[in-house]
Amino acid sequence: MSRLLLSLTLCAGVSSAIGKEVKQERESGEQFVGAIGCRSSSCHGGAGEKRSQYITWSRQDFHNKAFAILTDARSARIAEAVGIADAGSNARCTVCHSPFQSVAQTRLASTAHPDEGVSCETCHAAAGPWLRGHTRPDWTYATRISAGMRDLRNLYVRANTCVACHQNIDADLLKAGHPALVFELDSQSVNEPKHWKDDDSWNGARAWLTGQAVALREASWRSRTDTEPAPDMQETALALAWLLARATLAEPALPKVVEPTSSDLEPIQQQADTLARSAWNPNIYSAMSILRALAETDSEFVGKQTPVQFFYRAKRLGLALDSLVKALNTNHGVPLKIENELNALHEDARTHDHFDIARFAEHLRAFRAKL
Repeated sequence: MSRLLLSLTLCAGVSSAIGKEVKQERESGEQFVGAIGCRSSSCHGGAGEKRSQYITWSRQDFHNKAFAILTDARSARIAEAVGIADAGSNARCTVCHSPFQSVAQTRLASTAHPDEGVSCETCHAAAGPWLRGHTRPDWTYATRISAGMRDLRNLYVRANTCVACHQNIDADLLKAGHPALVFELDSQSVNEPKHWKDDDSWNGARAWLTGQAVALREASWRSRTDTEPAPDMQETALALAWLLARATLAEPALPKVVEPTSSDLEPIQQQADTLARSAWNPNIYSAMSILRALAETDSEFVGKQTPVQFFYRAKRLGLALDSLVKALNTNHGVPLKIENELNALHEDARTHDHFDIARFAEHLRAFRAKL
């Protein structure tokens, strides 16, 4: 499950048209063609909203630099610390930074190059079966999916596609200097930057909830199954459980997440997946109810928890407030003028070394007063 991004084993298909009906036939051994298959100006390498995806990825998206990162000095130091001779060719690194290196050569066209980093097919799946047909007017979105394209309109599928590499880092890599990662589907989709358009104005709020539920499921799983789980993963699981317990309590329509009272995280793992699969239909009232419930947690930033635990809570809480405020401002006639208070919370939780619990609680009260 944690490597869903890189399993790359979706069913393949080819199609033939009979009137308006498109019939699918199975084909084995999907082939990866590389980003070159998408870059023509008549496809995704041109101008305009529906033609510029390749341009956006190649010029603005850090995913295309994923392989290049493995060649810098910092990666060399991390690799040396964990006994890896060459980060650019070792599977522990390339599985996320250069996914084509994990694919059998027989499935790689001559145009698919490992130095592409995280490119089109890493997310959309091997293009061989659907590349030629996916622009045909008689191909619906369902046709493309049945031909092997990954269903990224489904937020559960989208979150699972991203979480493996955006959150799950082994403990020894973290100790060696690999940065800890924070997976939050909504904000990371915006910052990517987006090369697609979400027609639903509530999609950001849905992406936040689905992404955090998937993140909780993965963090709980790693904490349960790793022989020596990374402290970062354990703290992430506990912080997300705390956050989603309060969010789901505030919205009756959502499956509940219950904070664990013991070290057994298996129930949380199952609850998180159920929540991630749920179809939340937010509105002004439900989103505001969750926002208020989370903003009212300022009194909880006291007690027996360690400063580290409070920091992880604050980090996830700030991201949640940000996504919910953006969704409400998009859908409400009178926007919440609360940017300064949000920025203060983000700055408070920027690094653990400078995190001040009392200051964060004070800024959270100021945020709540503006609602």
